[in-house]
Formats: sequence, C-alpha cells, structure tokens
Amino acid sequence: MKRDPVKSSNLQSVGYDKATQTLEIAFHSGSVYAYQKVLEPIYKQLMRAPSLGTFFSKVIKGQYKYQKIA
Repeated sequence: MKRDPVKSSNLQSVGYDKATQTLEIAFHSGSVYAYQKVLEPIYKQLMRAPSLGTFFSKVIKGQYKYQKIA
C-alpha cells in the first residue's frame, strides 16, 4: 500500500485502502501496523488533525483490530 509521509513526532507515514477499509500507519520507531475496518471519514479526519499522534491515540489506538506488518 502506498503511504504518504506526514508531519508528526510519532507517525512517519499513513496510507488508506478504501476498498478494504485498511488504514496503514508507519511509525518513526520503524513499526508498521494495518488497522482493519476503518471508515474513510476517520482516515480523512486523521489526515486533517492538528496533531496526528493525538488523534491516533484518542480515536484509533485500541479501537480497531490491527496486525503488525513490519
């Protein structure tokens, strides 16, 4: 999946696949996670958030099933 670089102290890049509702996030630590069944509006809100890390922590982390892919 293509991920776009983001300006964040925690997140390095973010990608989204609308067909599978998969949100892929790469962290500066080097880890990459795929979050499942994330609706497109959540992805769009993440990308517009003033702080991507805060939005991730409050809205995504712990709310969606995920798989570590790297």
